[in-house]
Amino acid sequence: MEMTLDIVKLEAEVSKMISENMKLIAETRKLNAEASKMIRERAWYPMVAIGAAFASGAALAKLMIG
Repeated sequence: MEMTLDIVKLEAEVSKMISENMKLIAETRKLNAEASKMIRERAWYPMVAIGAAFASGAALAKLMIG
């Protein structure tokens, strides 16, 4: 009887560890997806800055000419 109880306890612990492991895997995937998104978005920042500089230069030129 005592041996069966120990086996049940071990199975419960293993089940709990597997559950925690699955949660950590899901969280890791989520963080990797967020990191990928940030890397993709980071590529656009220089283009936006260049576009803003070009637009402000064009506006300044129009003010000076017109």
